[in-house]
Amino acid sequence: MTGISRTSADLDPRRRRILFRAWHRGIREMDLILGQFAEAELSTLSEAQLDELETIMGEEDNDLVKWITGEQPVPARYQTQMFHRIAAYRPDFDKLPEGMK
Repeated sequence: MTGISRTSADLDPRRRRILFRAWHRGIREMDLILGQFAEAELSTLSEAQLDELETIMGEEDNDLVKWITGEQPVPARYQTQMFHRIAAYRPDFDKLPEGMK
């Protein structure tokens, strides 16, 4: 079960695919960060921003978590506004169903 709270019916196929991928990562921490980020921001992102988001989402979850938490430095290629927006996003754990908190 995911924590998804929005419908994807109003999204184009690319955004639906990204939303699904954001909620179905390898580790739960990244589901929560990328999933809730995608729910909140996806409909407003430009095509170029979607390209960048998909590139970031192509990275290994363990690496993403380390970069976002500051455990490892963020590679130069991700010193971008999009990566910093994702890293600054804090999931709202109150929105999760009881069994997922």
